Amino acid sequence: MDKSIKVVAAILIEDGRFFATQRGYGAWKDWWEFPGGKVEKGETPEEALVREIREELDTEVSVDEFFMTVEYDYPEFHMSMDCFICSIISGELTLLEHESARWLPLNDPWQVRWLPSDIEIIKKLSEKA
Repeated sequence: MDKSIKVVAAILIEDGRFFATQRGYGAWKDWWEFPGGKVEKGETPEEALVREIREELDTEVSVDEFFMTVEYDYPEFHMSMDCFICSIISGELTLLEHESARWLPLNDPWQVRWLPSDIEIIKKLSEKA
């Protein structure tokens, strides 16, 4: 596999729930994921995450703590995803790119169809519930 991409994901947790977004485009349209996106050249993962959440959700977040890195092989590329626990500083989580979003209970995260790469995160999050 030649192509490798570096991405980041935000885990927003509030009142025993976490925020999930539904993809509105591409091969994985309608599947659910943690919000985030690609790390641009010259950015730290934390900077990329703050930018991506601003672009996707019109919300300012603080990156509070590293949670885990997921390495996953999709058919077209290898993905390395750094995941961070984040807090909302300001904004209303306005969907600018996603089809839908939900706050899911930490103890019942399987109400939606997760992207394969995000399942590891869900499993680890469920241990915290």
